[in-house]
This record gives sequence, C-alpha cells and structure tokens, in this order.
Amino acid sequence: MTRSPRRPAFAVSLVLSAMLLAGAAHAAVSNDEILQDPKNPQQIVTNGLGVQGQRYSPLDMLNSNNVKELRPVWAFSFGGEKQRGQQAQPLIKDGVMYLTGSYSRVFAVDARTGKKLWQYDARLPDDIRPCCDVINRGVALYGDLVFFGTLDAKLVALNKDTGKVVWSKKVADHKEGYSISAAPMIVNGKLITGVAGGEFGVVGKIQAYNPENGELLWMRPTVEGHMGYVYKDGKAIENGISGGEAGKTWPGDLWKTGGAAPWLGGYYDPETNLILFGTGNPAPWNSHLRPGDNLYSSSRLALNPDDGTIKWHFQSTPHDGWDFDGVNELISFNYKDGGKEVKAAATADRNGFFYVLDRTNGKFIRGFPFVDKITWATGLDKDGRPIYNEASRPGAPGSEAKGSSVFVAPAFLGAKNWMPMAYNKDTGLFYVPSNEWGMDIWNEGIAYKKGAAFLGAGFTIKPLNEDYIGVLRAIDPVSGKEVWRHKNYAPLWGGVLTTKGNLVFTGTPEGYLQAFNAKTGDKVWEFQTGSGVLGSPVTWEMDGEQYVSVVSGWGGAVPLWGGEVAKRVKDFNQGGMLWTFKLPKQLQQTASTQP
Repeated sequence: MTRSPRRPAFAVSLVLSAMLLAGAAHAAVSNDEILQDPKNPQQIVTNGLGVQGQRYSPLDMLNSNNVKELRPVWAFSFGGEKQRGQQAQPLIKDGVMYLTGSYSRVFAVDARTGKKLWQYDARLPDDIRPCCDVINRGVALYGDLVFFGTLDAKLVALNKDTGKVVWSKKVADHKEGYSISAAPMIVNGKLITGVAGGEFGVVGKIQAYNPENGELLWMRPTVEGHMGYVYKDGKAIENGISGGEAGKTWPGDLWKTGGAAPWLGGYYDPETNLILFGTGNPAPWNSHLRPGDNLYSSSRLALNPDDGTIKWHFQSTPHDGWDFDGVNELISFNYKDGGKEVKAAATADRNGFFYVLDRTNGKFIRGFPFVDKITWATGLDKDGRPIYNEASRPGAPGSEAKGSSVFVAPAFLGAKNWMPMAYNKDTGLFYVPSNEWGMDIWNEGIAYKKGAAFLGAGFTIKPLNEDYIGVLRAIDPVSGKEVWRHKNYAPLWGGVLTTKGNLVFTGTPEGYLQAFNAKTGDKVWEFQTGSGVLGSPVTWEMDGEQYVSVVSGWGGAVPLWGGEVAKRVKDFNQGGMLWTFKLPKQLQQTASTQP
C-alpha cells in the first residue's frame, strides 16, 4: 500500500491555516516537481498527473474492494449564471486546488474544506468565436504563478496566492477565429500553448513563452509552408526546419488558411526530450478544394522544446475529408518485446483507429480499430496510412448547391474526442472513453472570410445503436485486443483516471462519477453529481488519506453539434460544481489492496 509518513492531521491543518491567515506564500512549483509529479501523490502540478499524461496514480488506499464506501466530503459551486461545459482537471499544491470554469474563469479552493480562496474572471469581448462551447480545460503551475488560456486567445499569469494578474499576453487575434481552451504546460522552464480555431481557417501554431514575463521565445506553425521562428533580443530569427514548402501538400494558397489547430494541448516525454502535440482538421472540411496530404493537419508532431523544430510527424488522416482531427493525446509508455524495451506512444484517434508509434522517431508500430464500425477506410497499410474507401468520401458540389451525401462512421465528433484516456502500468491497459456513432455528410461550396466559419460541409450525426453510444474500453496496446467494455446510453465526454488500487474513474453526461475494476471492468461505485461529468477526475493524498475530485457541469460540443444524438441529451441539466470524495478515516487506515 502506498502511503507517505503519517503526520497529525490537526497539526498540519493548524499550520496551513496560520499560513493563509498570515498571507504567507506557499512553496513555488519547480521544474523538478513537475517532472516528479507522478511520484508525489500529495500534490498534482501537471495536467495528466505527470508530464507524459498517463493519468495514473500510485495511490492504493482506495481500491476496488473498499471504493463502495467512497463518499463526498465537500462540494464547491462555481456560482453565477455561467453554468455549462465544465471540462477542467484540477491541480493541487500545498492544500490548495486550482482549476478553471467555463467562460475563462479560474478558482483557488481550500482542498480540505472546499472554501473559495480567490476567483479570477477574464473580461471577454462580445465577439469571441469558440467552436465548441465556452469551455476551459485547466491551468498550469510554475513558480508562484497560475497560467491559463482564454476564449479570446490570451495567456494570463496570476499570482497563485492572491489571484492577481501578473501579466497577460495576446497569443492570436480572436477576431480571426482564434481561441484557447486547453491547459498550457511547462516544459524545461518554458510555458507552452497551442491554439484553437480550425473551423475558422486560422493557421495552427504552438508557441513557447517565458513564464516570468510572457516574452515569446519561439513559434512553430502547424501548417506546411509557414516557417517557425525563435525570438532573441526582441527579433525573430527564422527556424523553418521541417517547415516544408508552401503549396507542397496544399493547392494554391489554401495553406494560408489551412487550420491544423493544436487545440487540445500536448504532453512531454523526458526520455526523448520531445513535446508531443496533435493537430486538428485541415480547413475547409471540403477536401475536394485541397488535394494532397495537407501537412501537418490531422497529425501527431514531436517538437524540440528548445526551439520548436519538428523532429518527426505522423499523419493519421492524410487529406482529411471528415473532420477527423488528430489532436487526441499521444501518451508515452514503455513495453517489452522479446526482452527489448520499446519506447512507445499511443493514441486513440477520432478516425476510429488506435495507433502505437515509436516515440523516438514517429515510426508506425501497429494500429487497429478500437470501435465497432469504421466505414471511411478498410484498414491501415504497413506504414499506418489509411486504405481509403472512396465511396465514403462526400462528393464535390460541382454546379450543384451541395455534393452527394454519404453515410460515414465514425461521426466527425470522433470515435474518441478530446476526453483523455488513461494508462495503467500495472495492468498494461489503456482505458479509452469512446463513442459509437455515424453521420450523413455532404460538401458545399465555400470561400474564406476572416472570422467566419470555414467548413464547406454539412452533416447530421446519428447513433449506431438504440441502447448506447458511449463505450468505456480497456485496450491492450500490444495485442490490439479489447479486454473489457462498459456501455453508456449517452455519449462519453469526460476524462479517465486509473490507479494502483485497481480502479478506473470516469464520468457520464447523465451525471454519474463512476469507478470500475481495472482488470474486470465491473462497475464498483457511482455517485450522482447533479449534472453531466465532463471533467477529468484526479486523486491525491492529504494528511494520510486519499481523496478523489472531479468537476461536474454538462455542456461542450455534443449538445451544440449533436444532430440526432442531441435528442438523447436535451434534458440533461447544466451545472458548475467541484466534488471531492474520500473514505471514512477508519477504512483508510485498514485499507489493503486485493484484486
């Protein structure tokens, strides 16, 4: 059983209270703390419970035997009328929880009591252009600062003890369609962010800033033809390695409005010193307007954190015609093959295929379907490139108002969308929140206009089954086998957490936070939060006890874009609550881990 040395809870609480009352600053977050986050369960200072994003906790006081006794200890309301689309993962440092809410808000909450310590509300303009609701997925911590991105495409640094603004920088022009919804990250002392806005014909980019003052350090566009830059003494120096040639995989001037927004953020692999990012759909959706592979859209990119150069790329959907963004998280993990350790990375793509790559060079190791129905491709070739079913590509409009409509599975919202999966090193399995749905899709004529939607397509999403859409799957990345599944009537749209205690946590739009036996898939606990659970659960240790927290608040892309699917969720209540749970103390003290 994983425990830290016992400390008297009352004494620790008194010390913390004294610090807060005296206004004393808590310890700064260091680079070493960020890298060691998975080994220090008393805090969570990274999005993903570690820079690799495995979302695995070594804690096992709470386990599949005693989780049935898990109960709420406090709940915190975000308040106001902005109660929808809560997708954040909380961070915890020195007994304080930091998290974001919809409409670009940040909260600091006492992790023992749920009392609000401070709140920051960004002043958003009236003409923000978020594609898929007013969501935000979390903060980054470094030094004495809390960092987050806003819906009008700014990075903001707040003092973590007071919530006061230290600096604020414009990353991109929101009037062109840019926004930021992902949690930024800290890599080697640099603040890294991507941008959203592919549906508006923006040019995707990844940028690094000095976290102390917001100075831009480097910029790497994610559309081939645009060169990257490093910034020294206020001057931009071209750093176009792997930038590609303008128009090489894009026709005419389409690369100038090519999309490929890295809107979900990334993770970092210390073993290879690479930042791993995914990129979104090419713009416009109408693929007949842009023949070619359209690099680096719908891809995974490995970047040098020092200057942003692309070291390798893997494109999951070349010449994407279905909005199968490649942003889904690329999670580092190691496994043995014939006695040799393989440094791998895995991703469950929106297009329905699960990919395992060599993260040292991006080479394709294996790929396989992880959902039941894929119609747009018949499989993958030896390099992982899809073998297209051309009958499933929507037709060109020609002289008609719209081209021929086709039915395609999965739907454009993906076999898996933004919601992060988790990897358990004990079971060797990935736990993947997935959805079984398809769509009727057709192409339309379109011309780029700054700040306007740049799709060139229409669609209607449909469930593939009467009794379920969402499926939580346990997947073996080495064999390609599905070990177990759990079905859900509504789509799954929340993140996953797994623990050494043989547990998997995730939420449902119906309002439940649920726990499953990691080995068997048996549901062993659930709690009704009052609104759809879209956030990513976390677990941590405080005063010798293990806690679990999750954000609840229905919203996001499904009710906005969901077509026939939206009918299944039309009566779900919106919300904005942070829930925290633990075992009764006597059970924590006697807990033992058994399968």
